Amino acid sequence: MIIILLPAYNEEESLPLLMPKLQSTLTGMGEAFKIIVCNDGSKDRTQELLEAYAATMPVEIIHHKINRGLGESARDLFERASQLTQAGDVIIRLDCDDTHEPEFIPSIVEKVRSGYDVVIASRFAPGGGQLGVSGYRAFISRCANLFMKVFFPIKGLREYSCGFRGYNAAKIQEAISFFGNNFIQLKGLGFTCTLEKLVKLKLIGAKFGEVPFLLRYDQKQSSSKMVGSVTTLGYLVMTLLYHWPWGGWRTNIRKKHGDWSAANDQP
Repeated sequence: MIIILLPAYNEEESLPLLMPKLQSTLTGMGEAFKIIVCNDGSKDRTQELLEAYAATMPVEIIHHKINRGLGESARDLFERASQLTQAGDVIIRLDCDDTHEPEFIPSIVEKVRSGYDVVIASRFAPGGGQLGVSGYRAFISRCANLFMKVFFPIKGLREYSCGFRGYNAAKIQEAISFFGNNFIQLKGLGFTCTLEKLVKLKLIGAKFGEVPFLLRYDQKQSSSKMVGSVTTLGYLVMTLLYHWPWGGWRTNIRKKHGDWSAANDQP
C-alpha cells in the first residue's frame, strides 16, 4: 500500500487541482492507496471539499478545530500512518498547495523499495530544479540547505528542506515506537519539523537517497504558511540540542536506540 500524507490549512483553491492528479497517478500505479489529510483548523472550504473527495476516494480526514501548525499536523499524520501500514508499504508526504507534482511519486516509491528508508524529492539532484521561485527566496533556500548540511551532515543528501519525501513504513513505525511523542519534538517552531524528522531518522540508522524533482512554485495557489523567524529559531534550537556536548541528541539518542534495539530484538 501507498499512504499519502497531506497537511492542509486553507487549501480550498489547491485541492481541486491536486486531488485529481493524485488519484490519476496512484490509480495508474496499480496498487492500493490511502490519502490521509490533516485539516489544520482551516477557515475556508477545505473541510467541505475533503468530505466530498472522501465520498469517492480513499481519503481519511484528521480534523483540528484550531490551527496547531505544521509540527502537530505532521505528528498526527505520521502516527496515523504508522497504525495502518505493514511491511513493504511506503509513506509519501507532500505539500497540499500544488507545488509538489504527484508525477514524481512512482520514482520515489521505486527508490524506497530498492532499499532506502527515506527518499527526498530533490531540487538540487541532477535533473532537478524549481520554477517560480524568486531570486531572494532561492538564495535563502540555498543558504538554509548549506547550514543544514554543515551542522547535520547526511551522506548523499543535497536537499534538506523539501517536505516531498518517501519513507519506508517500517522505519517510521520503528521511529515512533522508539521516540514516542518526541519523534517530532519541536512542534511549535514552524517548519523545523521538516528537518527534525531527517535528523531523528539518521540517528536511528536510516538510509537516505534522493530523486530529481521540479518544484512548481509557479503553481502555488495558497499563501505561504512559513514564518521565517520562527523556523530560523527552530533550526538554531535544534542545532544546540543536537550538538550539546553534555548529552545532546547526537550521543544520547544513538546510545539509547542501541539499548532499545537490543531489548526489542531490532536489527
